[in-house]
Amino acid sequence: MTRIPDSIALFLQGRRIAVAGVSRDRAQPANAIFRRLKTSGYEVFPVNPKATEVEGEACYRDLAAVPGPIDGVMIATAPGASVEVVRQCADLGIRRVWFHRSIGEGSVSEEAVKECAARGIESIVGGCPLMFCEPVDFGHKCMKWWFQRNGRVPR
Repeated sequence: MTRIPDSIALFLQGRRIAVAGVSRDRAQPANAIFRRLKTSGYEVFPVNPKATEVEGEACYRDLAAVPGPIDGVMIATAPGASVEVVRQCADLGIRRVWFHRSIGEGSVSEEAVKECAARGIESIVGGCPLMFCEPVDFGHKCMKWWFQRNGRVPR
């Protein structure tokens, strides 16, 4: 078992995680994250303002619509939408977010990262739970190794 960075370990200690950016298209990265978190034992809430159901589960229009407290939010939206998700987190007192990023910018926007810092929200910039929630497939092990050495995933 490889060492998990402290920021990621803290995020994954939360048991109720929202995934912003899930899609009606199962092939999207947000959906793979949603499924992995579910199979890893988390209570996971899909969030997409344009869907009422995703992969057979109720989908929430925004974070405020999710019933009960949320321990963390996985942001897998377009970069332009990520700052609004961060603002929703701040309004609800959610203190941890993780911006998905592999190749390209993913969901990361400079404005959203700055908004986290200004609002006292701990942010993880880069990677995703598929790199850390066991079992990690060979492709994600390779991506994690490469991206950690290039500063795109926390070490």
